[in-house]
Amino acid sequence: MRAVIQRVSSASVTIDGLLHSSVGAGFMVLLGIETEDTTDDADWLCGKIAQLRVFSDENGLMNKDILETGGEILVVSQFTLHASYKKGNRPSFIKAARPEQAIPLYEHFVKTISEKIGKQAATGMFGADMKVALVNDGPVTILMDTKNRE
Repeated sequence: MRAVIQRVSSASVTIDGLLHSSVGAGFMVLLGIETEDTTDDADWLCGKIAQLRVFSDENGLMNKDILETGGEILVVSQFTLHASYKKGNRPSFIKAARPEQAIPLYEHFVKTISEKIGKQAATGMFGADMKVALVNDGPVTILMDTKNRE
């Protein structure tokens, strides 16, 4: 499971020209699920994201996590995070989980991260053509992969 975590001032998802969801300050999480992923991967990743200390303290140092700032999270499914680009110029998405596997894991991730931060995470719509907008704060962008836990 891969996640691109961006500290944002705001973020939103628009589908078919209509605002689907939005958040203020917090995280925008692009979540890629691959065929080998399990709920254990989601649980580990949620724990890391909830405790990620990238928000400024009173001295301007990145010492606070999202719980301490009361921030929000927007989670968007992003199968293209598992693109294979080694052969040719058209990426292959063979490692990305199919919807029947990915949707339950995505829903588990959203439920778990919501529980960890004590508020409902906003979401995109799985499989939809989404327009994602964000104001990256910092910028701060972190890539996490459950296959690289050590």
